[in-house]
Amino acid sequence: MKFTVAKKLIASAGAVAMLVGVAACGSDDSAGNKPAQESDVKEITVWAWEPTLTQVAKDFEKETGIKVDLQNVGTNKDEYTKLSNAIDAGKGAPDVAQIEYYAIPEYAIKNQLADITDKTSGYDSFYTPGTWASVQVSGKVYGLPMDSGPMAFFYNKEVFDKAGIKEPPTTWDEFYEDAKKIHALGDNYYITSDTGDAGFFDSMTWLAGAKPFETSEDGNTVTINLTGDEKVKTFEDFWQKLLDEHLIDTKTSGWSDEWFKGMADGTIASLITGAWMPANLANSAPDGAGKWRVAPTPTADGSKTNSENGGSSLAVVASSAKQDAAFKFIEYANHGDGVKTRVDGGAFPADTKSLSDADFLAKTTVKNSDGQDVDYFGGQKYNEVLADAAKNVSTDYKFLPFEVYARGKFGDFIGASYTGDQKLSVGVEAWQKDLQDYAKRQGFEVK
Repeated sequence: MKFTVAKKLIASAGAVAMLVGVAACGSDDSAGNKPAQESDVKEITVWAWEPTLTQVAKDFEKETGIKVDLQNVGTNKDEYTKLSNAIDAGKGAPDVAQIEYYAIPEYAIKNQLADITDKTSGYDSFYTPGTWASVQVSGKVYGLPMDSGPMAFFYNKEVFDKAGIKEPPTTWDEFYEDAKKIHALGDNYYITSDTGDAGFFDSMTWLAGAKPFETSEDGNTVTINLTGDEKVKTFEDFWQKLLDEHLIDTKTSGWSDEWFKGMADGTIASLITGAWMPANLANSAPDGAGKWRVAPTPTADGSKTNSENGGSSLAVVASSAKQDAAFKFIEYANHGDGVKTRVDGGAFPADTKSLSDADFLAKTTVKNSDGQDVDYFGGQKYNEVLADAAKNVSTDYKFLPFEVYARGKFGDFIGASYTGDQKLSVGVEAWQKDLQDYAKRQGFEVK
């Protein structure tokens, strides 16, 4: 795929810091100009933070004789910063990188990931629709799905029972009514928390059916239409009502010790998040064991549609001189024997076979970091719910070709909406303007 905008991108220190630096000059990584490939490859370098890859790398070396130098250079944005800087410098980039689904377009559209379309014919039936769609840009494949994060509703049944809620909500109206009942238990009780998370905003608008972003096939034109998309407004209106009535905890930061404490003691009574959450609960909120359950994600109208929250791919970096060996590794890890190793290690699968495996579906315990089986969900076969959630993910939501930048700026404009100083719609409008201005500065035509 030719990408003429890459030639127009503005190189600046700030742009590099926000992971949108231009493709390396002389671009060996552009399509049709594949670097000369080494023969008889003995070692490849993989940048990834997923712990289950440690065993996969060892098994791959035994099977192929190719050593894997597995490096954790940081998670998500930390890794992307180093990756972009290495690509820009023309040296030091890995052969394979773990890249979250939302970040794939940012690298693919600048030809910084190898196009593996020809090597993956027929793979679409192996993966769930949502994950397979997430590794494609303009119909071409730029990575293999590693795991997935279909949204689900995790809730503290003990607190819901105390509030007189017999069944988890299936619609947003029911969620709102339940939020009032839970807050009535005490001023410190909330149905959930949100301090202004960009990934959550994306997932919830996706869940509502929004399509605010689109990039043309040639990569030159980007559509940014948050304020004009009625489905974005559907979520804004729903969430604004909860904010106005102080029914959401807007002070406890996600992933903090206080956040997990709230889940353990019931003051944060539920989460709408990805299917990768069980192990996090078992490890970081162990006192909640036995109290929690999993249900389908409540939607605006009660329909069974769903969205993703999180999930990663393994991608071959286009500047690599070991692309064939690199592809062998990502195929082994995400399409071969490595899949079972990773799922057994706690990763939530991206493939349909694992999701339909009888042992996987029958699981009632969660393995914590000490290797202990924890009955966190009161004997529930929670993977049955999560597997159905994966099947229902809609596949028509698109990320921006500079999504990493977009999420990094979200809080600058939306943060005040969570302190009551402005309406959510005001923050979204300001965020949209920044994204449009940024896109123009990078050489995109903006619609």
